[in-house]
Amino acid sequence: MTTCCLRLLNGRLTASNVDTTAGRYNARVLPQRPLLVRAAGILVAGVAGAVVALGGAAALGKLGDHTTIQQVTPLAGGGLGPASFGVGSSQLSVEEIYRRSATGVVQITATSTVPQQADPFNILPTQPQQQQALGSGFVIDKGGHIVTNYHVIQGAQRVQVSFSANDEIDAKVVGSDPSTDIAVLKIDAHSRSLTALPLGNSDTVHVGDPVVAIGNPFGLWRTATAGIVSAVQRTIPAPNDVAKIPHAIQTDAAINHGNSGGPLIDSSGYVIGVNAQINTGGTNQGNIGIGFAIPVNTVKTVAAQLIRSGKVEHAFLGVEALPITKELLKLFNFPTNRGLLVQDVTAGSAAAKAGLRPGASTVIVEGESYQLDGDIIVAADGKRMTTFEQLRDLIARKKPGDRLSLQFYRDGKKKTVIVKLGRQPSPTG
Repeated sequence: MTTCCLRLLNGRLTASNVDTTAGRYNARVLPQRPLLVRAAGILVAGVAGAVVALGGAAALGKLGDHTTIQQVTPLAGGGLGPASFGVGSSQLSVEEIYRRSATGVVQITATSTVPQQADPFNILPTQPQQQQALGSGFVIDKGGHIVTNYHVIQGAQRVQVSFSANDEIDAKVVGSDPSTDIAVLKIDAHSRSLTALPLGNSDTVHVGDPVVAIGNPFGLWRTATAGIVSAVQRTIPAPNDVAKIPHAIQTDAAINHGNSGGPLIDSSGYVIGVNAQINTGGTNQGNIGIGFAIPVNTVKTVAAQLIRSGKVEHAFLGVEALPITKELLKLFNFPTNRGLLVQDVTAGSAAAKAGLRPGASTVIVEGESYQLDGDIIVAADGKRMTTFEQLRDLIARKKPGDRLSLQFYRDGKKKTVIVKLGRQPSPTG
């Protein structure tokens, strides 16, 4: 997958594409189409390999003679205004949420080394360059554990956490999970100095709910932006380009480069998601009101496993499937009016070992391509399957080695097979 990040190179702030699969940074012309990007800012050092530190507004002021940084004072809470979500004893104002939560939000600086581009004339000696990724994170307990995005610390040799512009604390990477874009860090700090943010329940989030995002966009310390939940149950790509992250929360609260890993907080002051990606509409210029957060229920499950064992293993079936639609039912004679048409089976996967077969004949209906004549999955563990998300959620609750009962139609006959689930493969297989 290709994502967009900000780079500081030779004193100029530029937008570049980052090929996360190959780990390369390629400056090229951006495609004119909606682009889903991760919200961590990337800063690349100069040819000499020196680390460039972005120190908030002061550093941004050096990027151009006409850059102006304005400090905005929060409005007082209460009443109906930009700083208040409205009336009601359970709803906090933006100022109250910020006052309760901001001290638990940190800036993450991940330093890594990349090879310098070769000198075509073989005159200059080649030496590695250091680059820094800036993101956000937040404290989840008094033991010093901090949640952030995997893509913020991906490939880093050193990770540091800052609670202010004047401190940097070395952090240990407890574990990370590319399949959910979650990482857990740990710092050595006294419990009384830590503000742990309470975690909510993302299953109860609804469209229209007011939310606040707190993070460090473009290195601007602890910036709060407010908005609403624009949509729920979105599916976004994971950094490993293998998995999809389901149940993502869409918001119009401004999220930009550097917000990655920061909390999305509801009107009661509970974290309901981890800000991770934005859609720039093809402009690559930053926020246009479409941001995505990883649901906190996923974060809680993954973080607990990372703290316990340092890793997360995901069960894997190895099928791609599309639901039977009303349009398909009008055109084709299926043995069932509900189910999932198997489109592809991953070689060597649990599905392949169980003998599941994808469709072989291609048809296009309403602009969508379907592979027909394959198996039609109608139930899993006794639960009727009408969407691929249902099947994916069921598998997500299992572990590698667990067994899954699948009911499906093949050549008009109903069959049942017991599948032993495998492990989700890495990007290299």
